[in-house]
Amino acid sequence: MKLVTLALAGAMAVASFASSALAAADDFLTIQLKDGPVVIQLMPEVAPKHVAQVKKLAAEGKYDNVAFHRVIDGFMAQTGDVQYGNMAKGFDARRVGTGASELPDIPAEFSKVPFERGTIGMARSQNPNSANSQFFIMFDQGSFLNGQYTVIGKVVSGMENVDKIKRGQGGNGEVSNPDRMIKVTVGK
Repeated sequence: MKLVTLALAGAMAVASFASSALAAADDFLTIQLKDGPVVIQLMPEVAPKHVAQVKKLAAEGKYDNVAFHRVIDGFMAQTGDVQYGNMAKGFDARRVGTGASELPDIPAEFSKVPFERGTIGMARSQNPNSANSQFFIMFDQGSFLNGQYTVIGKVVSGMENVDKIKRGQGGNGEVSNPDRMIKVTVGK
């Protein structure tokens, strides 16, 4: 009887370990760019509602072919306008950056996680509770954003590919003929 109990306990421990490994793999996004992949470790413990929405949109393919419509050298690259920023389904240069998904906006989940090179933050309007689908990747630190925008993750590999995203012109960083997220998947 002891042997069966030990075998069962061992099998349960293996199953539990496998389950937690799967859950951990679920907390990554991979963005395929023209220059290669970018792997982002998501932070559901910091911003659970934002992370859940981004993962849902990625799993549904909503981020595929979406443009980096606002890119400011030394600051950040913004993307995620699934309404007007899709390069394959009617990109609208006049409206890109103003759109969102059909899902509801998300209440702010501000934290003490700092905006540093590689940090992923949710874009929003002046209303702190207006984040929806758009996000940005930091090229450099941006301490002035700390506690003002929701952090959802951090680039863990492929930052050199983010550095090659086409920059915009002028103060607002609007990009003509922008680079795009070719494919976005949950997992690494």
